[in-house]
Amino acid sequence: MSNDSPRIVRAACPHDCPDTCAMEVTVEQGRAVKIRGAKSLPFTNGALCTKVAHYLERVYSEQRLLYPMKRVGRKGEGRFERIGWDEALDTIADRFRAIAADDPRAILPYSYAGTMGLVQSSGMDRRFFHRLGASLLDRTICASAGAAGWKATIGAGVGMDPEAIVEARLIIVWGGNPVVSNLHGWRYMQEAKRRGARLVVIDPWRSETALKADLHLAPMPGTDAALALAMMQVLIDEDLLDHDYIASHTLGFDALAERVREWTPEAAAMHTGLPAEVIRQLARDYGKAAPSAIRLNYGLNRCAGGAAAVRAIACLPALTGAWRHAAGGALLSTSGSFPVDVRALERPDLYPDAAARPPRTVNMSQIGEALLGADDPPIRAIYVYNSNPLAVAPDSNRVRAGFMREDLFCVVHEQFQTDTADYADILLPATSQLEHRDVHKAYGHLNVVDNQPAITPLGEARPNSEVFRQLAQRLGFSEPALFESDDEIAAAAFKQRDMRALGLSGTLAEQGWARLNLPRPYAPFARGGFFTPSGRCEFFSQALADQGIDPLPRYVPPHESPLSNPELATRYPLAIISPPARNFLNTSFANMPRFLAQEGRPTLAIHPDDAAARGIAEGDRLRIFNDRGAFHAHAVLTDGARPGLVVAPSIWWQKLSGDGENANAVTSSRLTDMGGGPVFYDCLVEVAIA
Repeated sequence: MSNDSPRIVRAACPHDCPDTCAMEVTVEQGRAVKIRGAKSLPFTNGALCTKVAHYLERVYSEQRLLYPMKRVGRKGEGRFERIGWDEALDTIADRFRAIAADDPRAILPYSYAGTMGLVQSSGMDRRFFHRLGASLLDRTICASAGAAGWKATIGAGVGMDPEAIVEARLIIVWGGNPVVSNLHGWRYMQEAKRRGARLVVIDPWRSETALKADLHLAPMPGTDAALALAMMQVLIDEDLLDHDYIASHTLGFDALAERVREWTPEAAAMHTGLPAEVIRQLARDYGKAAPSAIRLNYGLNRCAGGAAAVRAIACLPALTGAWRHAAGGALLSTSGSFPVDVRALERPDLYPDAAARPPRTVNMSQIGEALLGADDPPIRAIYVYNSNPLAVAPDSNRVRAGFMREDLFCVVHEQFQTDTADYADILLPATSQLEHRDVHKAYGHLNVVDNQPAITPLGEARPNSEVFRQLAQRLGFSEPALFESDDEIAAAAFKQRDMRALGLSGTLAEQGWARLNLPRPYAPFARGGFFTPSGRCEFFSQALADQGIDPLPRYVPPHESPLSNPELATRYPLAIISPPARNFLNTSFANMPRFLAQEGRPTLAIHPDDAAARGIAEGDRLRIFNDRGAFHAHAVLTDGARPGLVVAPSIWWQKLSGDGENANAVTSSRLTDMGGGPVFYDCLVEVAIA
């Protein structure tokens, strides 16, 4: 075949979405001309979401960064001049070497899920910063609270097979909007509905998914645990229980029953704002339906009690025995099913003199405080990749102040000149998914997906892995692990001896994806076998007790709400949430002309009664504010936002929002009850006409 003949390259969608689609890229004369979902992977089913279906517009965008640059203006101005790679890498290496001579912990990596690939997101980068002795980053900004609550109850990030949900009779979507953020998983829910399943959506906002539900419950943000505890109270009080499953496969039922005794639907109604009888009926429906499935997502973990909420919800399937069925139980994430070899991938053993100089860990959700207040040692350099903290981190005014420091050496490796890139001293061009090697696990299905480079990197763009290899060379590091190829890193990503990985390698190379070697139907806890210390679903967790944490499911009220903080609510009476805008994915795609045009402008959904009380009319430009800051958006009057709640679809790039701010101007950098997660949806504001 001629090199000029069209060819198909197998790839994986890199973005932060449960679906992790397998893709096929058509390449002609070195240029990608078509991208589509792989039909061979049943979960992808030949379809991509509307964002990734236009991924080639992103790859070949005129906005792409193609050459290394150095800052020539003030920080934040975004003025740069082109330099060569040697100058860029020498500058970084020289600064890192000088800082590390005093204390390498003054250097901080900052990254998250700009790509979910194991090679480019958590391979060579971790090895490099471990060897350097830099501060460790606690990557908490999305899922850490929910993961902590789930682990305390279930033991690992394992749940029902999302494809099996087609056989469920009752589906509860709790804290998620799969029509927007789990489109391929939504297809299976639609099939279940066609077969007669009832769909309940629990979400403070009448989302696109809620519009398609048989029942939508809109609790106030941060009150999900109260609802789950009340459901447990009804299940126990009305004996809608699987006593055999409880006796054989759970721990602490009697203590749980005593704990939830006071959590009647009437008590929960005071916190959630839901009618008591609606709560009672939901519990009855759940207790009587079989199979019943709960699909959680991470919206509900972004409040003070986010971990407690997930922990309480995770108890429900064990009470009713829903885990007996492949189409029953619950799912937060499938990620724990994948045999990722973290030690081989990240090589924490490379960290030097950990006993003499213990590693310092910085919580990414408090990056503003860290840059402004860390003193053991102060952060003197930050290397940002796969993330855009100026736009996505909470309390963005404090984050901006931290990045404004003239004494902070800032490197940003990016595909586009983001809000964060404007503050870089050295700005490096990054490859897109079509230009580098990677391999992906998923958190919404049970398939590994391979990614082969389809085209030569545009301009002088380089992948994360290659830049860290070159920096390691310049710093004089000699460990072989720092110079392994991307293929070698991909091969080390999974535990080859793990039974679940058997058969992956050959199939992955042949078709671009491979299902984990798990049975069909897959009911992970039909006979118990939870990943907890006891091997049971732990209503009572001794591990939590040993940490001084309440060992039973509980309700942790929001930091900011009219009930928990009435004084604050007198000044800022409206709760605000900022769920993903349909056309953005965090801040990915939020600079692309197609999606900016579809999104239009920043908006704020507000209930007509709340709008009337403030003299607000449809389309008015509004100022949304609290003590932390303010941003602007245009009013959309709708009863889809319950009274007392406003909704700001996000996340806009600050410099494209119209006022240089976005919803994170008002969010708090306080943390969740467990897991150290952010509390984006635990926030009070006031709204006025601008």
